[in-house]
Amino acid sequence: MLKGFKAFIMRGNIVDLAIAVVIGAAFGAVVAALVADFVTPLIAALFGKPDFSGLTFTINHSVFRYGHFINVMISFLAVAGAIYFIVVVPMQKLADRRKTGQEVLEATPAPSDEAVLLKEIRDVLVRNANG
Repeated sequence: MLKGFKAFIMRGNIVDLAIAVVIGAAFGAVVAALVADFVTPLIAALFGKPDFSGLTFTINHSVFRYGHFINVMISFLAVAGAIYFIVVVPMQKLADRRKTGQEVLEATPAPSDEAVLLKEIRDVLVRNANG
């Protein structure tokens, strides 16, 4: 049972997912700072109110704090916009270039001297084994 669990954890996609979560959390912190330090002051400059968390309305002695919801929506839209313009759009352009064959093919590097020597040794061993 532990062997199966170890195999599950060591699968490449699990490690990739863990890395994506960590990078996503760090990216979320960057975007949260962007919203707090730039977007919120910009909203304050335009609308005169930097923080909407104090906005409420009351119905039958029940207080509805819709301002916090507005703050969270602004943060969400900032994160979604950043992901769209930084990740999705470039990936779509790359995929489109691949479809049309415009992708610049990377030149394969010349093999190192060691690799050439190893290939020669392999060829000699194969010839000696067959002949």
